[in-house]
Amino acid sequence: MHIKSEETLSPRYSPAHIRATWDGTGSVEDASRALGFSRAKGYDLIRSGRFPCRVLRIGRKTRVVTASLLRVLESGDPEYNDARVECRTTP
Repeated sequence: MHIKSEETLSPRYSPAHIRATWDGTGSVEDASRALGFSRAKGYDLIRSGRFPCRVLRIGRKTRVVTASLLRVLESGDPEYNDARVECRTTP
């Protein structure tokens, strides 16, 4: 999956601008644009559990966690939503 580097982002979607203007969550459309793909592709990735940032479903709305988006933009490493931590007890 290709994620735009900070140098190729429009100023509106740079990490500095996102930090200064977004609240705790952002729209799927804006997060998708910041990552370099379309709104439709963003929703497709969410449905398949492969959107590179953490998302929250609140009622009928889907929001992207801003802190997760910033980590992905800065590191280039995705934080998939389908990653699960399993607790195992040792006997």
